[in-house]
Amino acid sequence: MAMNSSGRRTAPVSASNDETHTVSGSRGLLQREDLIFEFGSTKETGVDLPEPGGKPDRLGGVSRSRDVELPGLSEPETVRHYVRLSQRNYAIDLGLFPLGSCTMKHNPRLNERMARLPGFADVHPMQPQSTAQGALELIDQLASWLTTLTGMPAVAMSPKAGAHGELCGMLAIRKALEARGELDTRRRVLVPASAHGTNPATAIQCGFTVDEIGADARGRVDMAELREKLTDGADVAGIMLTNPNTCGLFETDIREIADLIHDAGGYFYCDGANFNAIMGRVRPGDLGIDAMHINLHKTFSTPHGGGGPGSGPTVLSEALAPFTPVPFIVRDEDGTFHLVEEDREEAEQSFGRMTAFHGQMGMFVRALSYMLSHGADGLKQAAEDAVLNANYIQARLKSVMTPAFDGYCMHEALFSDAFAADDIETIDIAKALIDEGYHPMTMYFPLVVHGAMLIEPTETESKAELDRFCEALESVAQRAASGDPSMKAAPMLAPIRRLDETRAARKPILKWTPPEPEAIAAE
Repeated sequence: MAMNSSGRRTAPVSASNDETHTVSGSRGLLQREDLIFEFGSTKETGVDLPEPGGKPDRLGGVSRSRDVELPGLSEPETVRHYVRLSQRNYAIDLGLFPLGSCTMKHNPRLNERMARLPGFADVHPMQPQSTAQGALELIDQLASWLTTLTGMPAVAMSPKAGAHGELCGMLAIRKALEARGELDTRRRVLVPASAHGTNPATAIQCGFTVDEIGADARGRVDMAELREKLTDGADVAGIMLTNPNTCGLFETDIREIADLIHDAGGYFYCDGANFNAIMGRVRPGDLGIDAMHINLHKTFSTPHGGGGPGSGPTVLSEALAPFTPVPFIVRDEDGTFHLVEEDREEAEQSFGRMTAFHGQMGMFVRALSYMLSHGADGLKQAAEDAVLNANYIQARLKSVMTPAFDGYCMHEALFSDAFAADDIETIDIAKALIDEGYHPMTMYFPLVVHGAMLIEPTETESKAELDRFCEALESVAQRAASGDPSMKAAPMLAPIRRLDETRAARKPILKWTPPEPEAIAAE
């Protein structure tokens, strides 16, 4: 059995060595674990409680009519169940997470502690503003950092995720067109093929039509096609562009793009999901951008994954600032803060309200803690380290894998599957990487690259960790290039081997159903 220098397997072990001799299914120091319904009894509980008696029924006739049918476990059984399951999860605290476009990176524990401080953790959005001055000041200070970093005059803090921030920017553009009396005529939004997938969906949600722009051989906006689409630009509302784009590349023609769009009478929305690659180095406002959301839950160290929580403040240019949604914070002459919550007087031109309250307080505390602990120079270094790490991976792997484009990348290294033998699919590479101890990178995205593999190491990884990951991926790439047939069966060492993913997606089993009594008897 071949071993690489880190001692990880580079080829599946034989079946005789892969299985244990006991019937339990445990392996090494990992205990087998069934579903909690399969070993817990619905007739028992882990705690003995006396039957209630002598008390009146205060449930108004809606008391439970049948058993809950939840399995009862003792405390040790419950703890062990969830610990055993946790050992089957891949996590950023376990190793490098190469899942590009989602910035799975280490979150400093300091920021978590700050978010749990009394006064922040328990602040209520409906309490009197006079009692929440500290929270309002924190939001105002965070907003100041965001406008300074982006070179934009205004920011809407209430959007609660990246796509929500996109919606905010496009609604501001819609309101600006309405104020100009051009909303009925300007309905076309240009969206490059290298933009994030939520961009066209957001444009449609706002009532616009989408006109896609292709990518050139460099993986960037095809400028000839863009100019052609703007030949008669009277119906163009704007462009939605991601920069750096989903190929991990900086749009080098962005200033010309902004000028062309503005000359046509449209607005420039930039998807800021990849802002962590340029913060401190580039101010989007200097690039001619009119609106850009910023994912606090990616760029500024807040937990990301599993569906949230998120936060997507949206910075706005001078042209769009009057249309900022409510609520927003105003600092009075006496130094106190108040929220403008109605779209009148101070917010006469606002496009309205996006959300019930003021944003994600926990995300705000974590993001500002990250900013204050790093300082302006530290944020700049974080962006530089993210770009350096991605380019190191690209340089390290280009001898065994195929970079999608020539030249340097930004925060993500993008490869195609051109190096693999004909019988090896991109999904086989992903599954084989699981056997090497790593979660796969983003696969098959962006769509402009065949068999795309997008690796985002983030700024938090050391060279030693990058080398460990590269060693594992090098071994997989070499096997893929040689056409190793065993890769078709990977993963061999994971708790669950390869599934019929199409069937699992179309016919998922979402509920445990107890076996029929006849089936038990037959067994």
